[in-house]
Amino acid sequence: MIKEIVCIECPKGCILSVDIEDNKVVKVRGAKCPKGIIYAASEIDKPVRIFTSTVLAEGLSMKLVPVRTDKPIPKKDLIKAVEESRRVKIVKPVKVGDSVVDNFLGPGIRLIATRGVN
Repeated sequence: MIKEIVCIECPKGCILSVDIEDNKVVKVRGAKCPKGIIYAASEIDKPVRIFTSTVLAEGLSMKLVPVRTDKPIPKKDLIKAVEESRRVKIVKPVKVGDSVVDNFLGPGIRLIATRGVN
C-alpha cells in the first residue's frame, strides 16, 4: 500500500510517498532531507502531536490562557485532550512555561502556559 503524507518536520513541506507492508514502512520517496524519512516512519507507526489550546481563567487579566503539552501526545488522544482541557480553570497568575496541569492525560506530560497572565 502507498500512502501520501506531507512532512511537517521542516518548512519545505515535502510530499512523501510511503510504501507500507505489514504496517511497516518499506520505502519513502519525496523526502528532500533525512528528517522526512524519520517523520514518515513515526507518522505511520506511532503518530504524535503537541497539543495546543486555551483554558479558562478566573479573576485574572485574561479570560483564556493559551497552553500546550510539554511533550507530544499520541494523535489518537487529541479529542480526549480537548475534553480534559475544557475542565481546567486557572485561578492564580502564571508565567510562560508554568505547569497548569501535571500528569495531563497520563504521567510525565504537563500542560504548560504559553503566555504569562496576572
